[in-house]
Amino acid sequence: MDERKRDSMIAYLRHRMEEFGIKPEDLAAVLASEPSVQKTERYRSATGDSWDGQGDMPQWLKQAISAGQSIDHFELTAKPATAPQPKKHVDWKNDPFAGSPLARSNSR
Repeated sequence: MDERKRDSMIAYLRHRMEEFGIKPEDLAAVLASEPSVQKTERYRSATGDSWDGQGDMPQWLKQAISAGQSIDHFELTAKPATAPQPKKHVDWKNDPFAGSPLARSNSR
């Protein structure tokens, strides 16, 4: 999916969530409560190979460790990803610097 279509879909979903009163935190809570494959996986490689930590260690992980990579590098984190916070709406109507060079400064 190209970036323009992706941005359009995100805008549509945000609009619909706002329409129905769904907050990003609500969506994150529901997704976190659903059982998923990730909860059974404990380690995953960049190519998508996974291991739950039970039984014999798979060959891909043995090879990576023997090559000097730490097993911790492949461990999946248990904490859920936080949803990005929406930007606060700023009312620029009363800004005395609006339109001035000072307002356009990129001094972050």
